Amino acid sequence: MKRKLKYLTIGMSAYNRTDFHPSTFILIGIPGLEASHIWISIPFCLVYLLALLGNCSLLFTIKTDPSLHQPMYLFLCMLAVADLVVCTTAVPKLLSLFWFQDREIRFEACLTQVFLIHSCSTMESGFFLAMAFDRYVAICNPLRHSAILTHTVTGGMGLVIVLRGTTLLTPHPFLLRWLPYCRTNIISHTYCEFMALIKIACAETRIRRAYSLMVAFLTGGVDFILIICSYVRILYTVFHLPTKDTRLKSLGTCGSHVCVILVTYTPAFFSFFTHRFGHKVAPHVHIFVANIYLLVPPMLNPIIYGVRTKKIRDRVLKLFRFSKPLH
Repeated sequence: MKRKLKYLTIGMSAYNRTDFHPSTFILIGIPGLEASHIWISIPFCLVYLLALLGNCSLLFTIKTDPSLHQPMYLFLCMLAVADLVVCTTAVPKLLSLFWFQDREIRFEACLTQVFLIHSCSTMESGFFLAMAFDRYVAICNPLRHSAILTHTVTGGMGLVIVLRGTTLLTPHPFLLRWLPYCRTNIISHTYCEFMALIKIACAETRIRRAYSLMVAFLTGGVDFILIICSYVRILYTVFHLPTKDTRLKSLGTCGSHVCVILVTYTPAFFSFFTHRFGHKVAPHVHIFVANIYLLVPPMLNPIIYGVRTKKIRDRVLKLFRFSKPLH
């Protein structure tokens, strides 16, 4: 109880009710688990460091090996950059909150977090769709793969995905900026998130909620549907191949992509639906899953591709062999 009163005192000292919006917000962390923050921070920090190491290693490996300059690996590089931006936008502040009780975040910094996390998450979804399209062309139209997915086309697809995420999510911080926050400036979360801010606003937010829902459907929802459609077509083609070996080999090329899609979309969908419709879900469960979504996929994506993709695995092992000291 004393801790909650302390948060309220800090929040009110940085909050002027006559202002249109507060100068700072107060991040609570994971409600109900405040006493365990220091212990929760240990795996979070380790996962974040692994995500940094894995994605940077992946980017270096693909950049330095010309044989990996193929559409699938170029899309993987784009995904790695988006992963790094998403987790780096949230985790340093999260760890500062857990370790040093640094709960205050400036209003502008909070809106920046909202934009970067949501826009880059949208880009991640687009890159998954681009990778699914690459697998579709490689399996269903292998003779024309290099002619269809040229470097120009690959770069153009990446640019469209980035522009889509930037354009559709740019209104989000402005929609939040124009809201009055006369109830409180305390956010029950570990980072600034669109719906978390909507919930503490003291104005009509139905249009803003509808726009956010529409953007989520037009990006993540449509992307997921198209990915499913591409894999239905891929499976149809694979099961009509003449031999079992060719069928297994073709399916094997899709294994890594399917794994990272499951790792990313499972917590993403859970977090999305519980935030909007899961009123009976405990707050600490939702916030914990939201953090899992930001941390675990960026850590696992390079590991999955590194282990399951022979070209990347061989290149990494070769780099480590060269780095061993000579005796």
